[in-house]
Amino acid sequence: MLVLVKTIRFETDDVISIELTALGASPLPPFGAGDHIDLKLPNGLTKSYSLMNNPAESGRYVLGVLKDPLSRGGSKWLHEQLRVGMHLEISAPSNNFHLHENFKHTVLIAGGIGVTPIIAMAHRLQALKASFEIIYAAKSKHTGPFQDEVSRFGVPVHWHFDDEVAGPPDLHPLIKERVQQAACKLDECQLYACGPEPMLNAFLNACKDLSLQHANIERFKAIEVVASAQAKRAYTVVLKKSNKTIEVSPDISLLQALRHHDIEVDTSCEEGVCGACETRVLSGEPEHLDCVLSDQERLKNNVMMICVSGCKSERLELDL
Repeated sequence: MLVLVKTIRFETDDVISIELTALGASPLPPFGAGDHIDLKLPNGLTKSYSLMNNPAESGRYVLGVLKDPLSRGGSKWLHEQLRVGMHLEISAPSNNFHLHENFKHTVLIAGGIGVTPIIAMAHRLQALKASFEIIYAAKSKHTGPFQDEVSRFGVPVHWHFDDEVAGPPDLHPLIKERVQQAACKLDECQLYACGPEPMLNAFLNACKDLSLQHANIERFKAIEVVASAQAKRAYTVVLKKSNKTIEVSPDISLLQALRHHDIEVDTSCEEGVCGACETRVLSGEPEHLDCVLSDQERLKNNVMMICVSGCKSERLELDL
């Protein structure tokens, strides 16, 4: 769908917020906490960004965009070329960072621009009158975006700025203290983290050490996932809806094989990060190489991200 760029605002030297509104009489589709949309940019790139405003708002989408010094043209174009009044093509909202609403306490952890989905989650939890708190980390007060918005929730916030303490936060004691202060059992507390890769690794390690099973993350970028020794170099794929059987040879990926046989599939990042290509698995054992599914979801083997993943069995049946 096409939307209007209503406002652009500099939040820090390197972060802008972008407000998008509907064109014409058709309303924007509703969205939930943790949702993201894909922006299809005029330079040919498609980039995913989290929706950060209150999910109860029906008339706008708000994004926060960091100008990445290693940008391949997405954030750079938005910072340098986007103007108020332009039209952008976007996808409908989708989600692989779901907020569960039935826990006794929630800890939200934001690192830098990773605060954007955390803000939307905080809005939803506040509307539910749920118990939650926030850990906010940034390199400095000067570079950390949306601090005022975080403060306005009126819940406990632990502020951490690397330049003030000569390093990143030590998440293990921070998380342990918050869970203990919440006075809830381990299975009554959930945690969400979004931020740079080192922070997410520290978060997952801390939650594992503390036996906290309800730990959820969202990554900005793909990480390298090495195929296992059980991965097949060649295998057969049966497509139930299309009534086709195709062979995946060692020199091509599953996605390439599908496209070669004119099978239309939804993709965006094609790096195993956004979740747009999630496909139901009817039989067979996928080789999961994405950064979306949790360990528990991978063990179920009922869905896979076909843009990067492969197969461990001789035959794979997909709901395509």
